[in-house]
Amino acid sequence: MTNPILRMENIVKTFPGVVANRGVSLEVARGEVHALLGENGAGKTVLMSVLYGLFPPDSGEILLGGQPVSIHSPKDAIDHKIGMVHQHFMLEPTLTVAENIILGQYPPFAVLNRKRMGEVHDRIRRLSEEFELAIDPVAYVQTLSVGEQQWVEILKVLYHGADLLILDEPTAVLTPQETARLLKFLRDLVQKGMTAIFISHKLEEVMQVSDRVTVLRDGQVIGTCETRETNPRELARMMVGRDVLVDLPRRSSTSGEPVLVVRNLRVRDARGLPAVKGVSLMVREGEIVGIAGVSGNGQTELALALAGLSDDFDFDEIMLANQSLTKKQLLNLDQFQTAHIPEDRQKMGVILPFSVAENFVIEEFRGSRFSRLGFLRRQAIHDYSLDLVRKFGIRVASVNDEIANLSGGNQQKVVVARELERHPRFLLVNQPTRGIDVGATEFVHRQILEERQEGTAILLISTDLEEVFALSDRILVMFEGKIVGELPPDRSLLEEAGLMMAGNRR
Repeated sequence: MTNPILRMENIVKTFPGVVANRGVSLEVARGEVHALLGENGAGKTVLMSVLYGLFPPDSGEILLGGQPVSIHSPKDAIDHKIGMVHQHFMLEPTLTVAENIILGQYPPFAVLNRKRMGEVHDRIRRLSEEFELAIDPVAYVQTLSVGEQQWVEILKVLYHGADLLILDEPTAVLTPQETARLLKFLRDLVQKGMTAIFISHKLEEVMQVSDRVTVLRDGQVIGTCETRETNPRELARMMVGRDVLVDLPRRSSTSGEPVLVVRNLRVRDARGLPAVKGVSLMVREGEIVGIAGVSGNGQTELALALAGLSDDFDFDEIMLANQSLTKKQLLNLDQFQTAHIPEDRQKMGVILPFSVAENFVIEEFRGSRFSRLGFLRRQAIHDYSLDLVRKFGIRVASVNDEIANLSGGNQQKVVVARELERHPRFLLVNQPTRGIDVGATEFVHRQILEERQEGTAILLISTDLEEVFALSDRILVMFEGKIVGELPPDRSLLEEAGLMMAGNRR
């Protein structure tokens, strides 16, 4: 390579009990989109966190423009024109866009008067116009959609003058339309002379946007190749070390009696506005009913209500296993054979400071299996956790480690393992593979399909239309809080589903 903007040589980074990077070397050419692929826990985010100054390397060297540099903090990275857009937003929702963008950039006790803030606002507006982002600098972040918040993160990096952008799973929370816009935006940035490192689990996006791909596995570089000379199946094999079935074979299943019946469910969002407007649906034994829709059309509120986690809803009737539920019973679902895999594993699925073992038993630790006379049976919890780790292929040094130390895919496996071990009659699954790699996605899909074969009634909510079509027996489309149509899982109807998701029908 004649003109690399970045060279990382023999980077080693370890944590207690874990070697995250094992002598990783990486070259990125100026003016390219370089994709970084690998399973959860392969070391991608750690490597980029070393580059951004979040973690010091144990050994190795970083060169920018051929010159060795020392990066000890994000401020050092920004000074070297490196910016990072993190997988989980680094925004303060109670501040404005402008306040978030300049947060931490001024010394303590600096006075930001009206004139100085006006200059900040003007610069943000100029950048927004230049990059066609349409971001209002005085808007409060908490009023913005998830997609708009992602653009604020990108605008923050551009504001600080970065010409090497690191994007860690930037499309994980975006709709298909927003994803397409972001990928085009990255290609436009490259045309302007910038460089991007793109971390993603979505092979189709990598093929579409990148110039070259580097694959990591178990903290080591497996290989680097030109994107145009490879294909998704080969990349998946490099990531996982085996062939991965992108489309899992589905055995036929005969649906049985209704397990969940919902009639005229109405839910209000956090602002008190109608989010679910009279939804009625039915899920039978051995059936997966998929809910498709663009994010923000009531799916989150629907899931929270059916999981008993909303307190601002009402309904005409909800029946679970032939029992008509009262609102009080719906708010206390532990007594019923139900399980819930939430859309945000870190906010609702796990308690990050707790250990893996504690997260496994968080819903059942009071039972006689895991406690006696008010004291936890530590050995029983430990043995149970080891069994689930082996059964579900969870990568963890010790079940006593904080779950925060696990990769996103392994955190998701913990949630899936815990919920499926409850052997539910009804399973509510919301965004099951958001932000996880192709190997973990295959695993989660297999588990969902096996539950279906066992006769479990499953309601699947996903903004990934391909996922909905791959797993569902019937598909309901939501738009503006209502069910606007039903489709069979026939891929020739993908376009029809997309139109319905946008509120249109041919």
